[in-house]
Amino acid sequence: MAKILIVDDEEHIRYLYSEELSEAGYEVITAESGHMLLEKIEEEKPDLVVLDIKMVDYNGLDLLQDIRNKFYTMPVVLCTAYDTFKEDMKSIAADFYVIKSFDLTELKKKIAMALEATVNTE
Repeated sequence: MAKILIVDDEEHIRYLYSEELSEAGYEVITAESGHMLLEKIEEEKPDLVVLDIKMVDYNGLDLLQDIRNKFYTMPVVLCTAYDTFKEDMKSIAADFYVIKSFDLTELKKKIAMALEATVNTE
């Protein structure tokens, strides 16, 4: 069972993603900010990170760079309500992007694709 870390400052989003992904058969852990995120990844060893870009205290793209620097093979799916992030060069380090929605079909599809790609490269 793959373990997914959801990083989002909105509690209802963390809850929704957690419920839906648990029902889909994933083990889900959450973080409400980027605070101590690398330590949490080190400790929990998730198979994939779902990362919000716009958080109150943290820029998700900066966190993405931090994750890439330390855990360079870990798949990261960026979640955002805006598509302006594509203009930021830092966003190219992500494996997939998903525009936030209450329909998680797209998110689940991207997670499956990212996990599949990881399995095939190991």
